[in-house]
Amino acid sequence: MALQCGIVGLPNVGKSTLFNCLSNAKAQAANFPFCTIEPNVGVITVPDARLNKLAELVKPQRIVPTTVEIVDIAGLVKGASKGEGLGNQFLGNIRACDAILHVLRCFDDPNVIHVDGNVNPVRDKEVIDTELQLKDLETVEARISKIAKQASTGDKDARKRMDLLERIKATLLKGQSARAAVEANDDPEMVKELQLLTTKPIMYVCNVDEKSVLTGNAHVEAVKKAVAAENAEVVVIAAAIEAEIASLESAEERSMFLQDMGLNEPGVNKLIRAAYHLLALQTYFTAGVQEVRAWTIHQGDTGPKAAGVIHTDFEKGYIRAEVMGYDDFTTLGSEAACRAAGKLRVEGKEYLVKDGDVMHFLFNV
Repeated sequence: MALQCGIVGLPNVGKSTLFNCLSNAKAQAANFPFCTIEPNVGVITVPDARLNKLAELVKPQRIVPTTVEIVDIAGLVKGASKGEGLGNQFLGNIRACDAILHVLRCFDDPNVIHVDGNVNPVRDKEVIDTELQLKDLETVEARISKIAKQASTGDKDARKRMDLLERIKATLLKGQSARAAVEANDDPEMVKELQLLTTKPIMYVCNVDEKSVLTGNAHVEAVKKAVAAENAEVVVIAAAIEAEIASLESAEERSMFLQDMGLNEPGVNKLIRAAYHLLALQTYFTAGVQEVRAWTIHQGDTGPKAAGVIHTDFEKGYIRAEVMGYDDFTTLGSEAACRAAGKLRVEGKEYLVKDGDVMHFLFNV
């Protein structure tokens, strides 16, 4: 399931530094705009202590975590929607992503150039929002023009699409993102096929200095206030500190560094988990002597859908699943103990898989 989060923001806000900390891919990080010309893609492991606990109990030959893809997209500038900078290319790269991590510079440093001359993360957010909204407005107007005649003839499907498009257009013209126009009863597939930039789920990543990593600062508070109505998550991280952590050789050195900073874990761990949930994903596990593995599925997926991520034959020939809750498995210590205690359930095709389920599928092909 190759779902992608795209890292966006103005030039020189710390996107590539953050990307380097997140993945093994090494994007160039330099103190000038447009140092990332082609989008860098990194496959990153989602930290999950449950996987390690299961492995301790089962003692498998190998452990396979789940992953998510992160794309480092070059810095946008004012006028990108009209092709300024490398605007069209960058906006196309965002369109291909499933969710957006919007990095905002929330630190003052005279040695790091700001494209607009001074640090103001709320203004920076609005610059990016405006460019994405203008591109979406262009897309929506083109779609309206295309189906207007069909909708006027009484075609119900075309009328439904036209109603959605007109509602989104009105929202965009007010300077709001398209996601604000989407209602609970809208057909999600109809919304998705529009491929709008501002309907994508978004998380704001405040890149702060070392002294603000635990408590935040005035810039972070301004961002939180600005996005309060969006119901969006705000994550605080110090990319420079994360780069130092990533450069340390041993786990012991990293642990000591974190303790000195007063941190429980690297900030990127928190960011990765938040990105995973931003994509509306969850994890189930398979646990055997050959392999303990985490599998990625969408929230709300049924048993057959979950089986299908292992192999399409599992979904086609799905009969039932044997399911144990993670807490039951780790408390009792094994599948056999769960079975003996009546904690192993048999679930059919309608079962909605829960995050943390330990599963074994029975199928016939």
